[in-house]
Amino acid sequence: MAPAEPALDRRARGDAIEAAALGFLQQHGLRLLARNARSRGGEIDLVMLDGAAVVFVEVRYRANPAFGGGAASVDAGKRRRLVRAAQAFLLRHPRHADAPCRFDVIDAGGDPQAPRIDWLRDAFRADDC
Repeated sequence: MAPAEPALDRRARGDAIEAAALGFLQQHGLRLLARNARSRGGEIDLVMLDGAAVVFVEVRYRANPAFGGGAASVDAGKRRRLVRAAQAFLLRHPRHADAPCRFDVIDAGGDPQAPRIDWLRDAFRADDC
């Protein structure tokens, strides 16, 4: 059995992947509102603006796709936590409360310093949770 990866290395890898995802989305015209928006219900990796729409982005990374891609790991429980965190964000930022919203997933894989990125727009709906 391989030794557990040190927490600092995991954090650095996560930061690199999140930064790559942010750069990718900005190249596609989205604007950053917040990173790691925390609430009691959970955390949203990136909150972006796409035109007038508020986009809540979950960034998932899988080094080995044999267990399913990163998007496959956004199960029903994770979706519910993301919806609750999005609701908390909108309560704290009322100027965006009436904007159309969506939930996207960035599915990243490969080299953490230059990951392959698949962007799943409108990956799920709050109504479905």
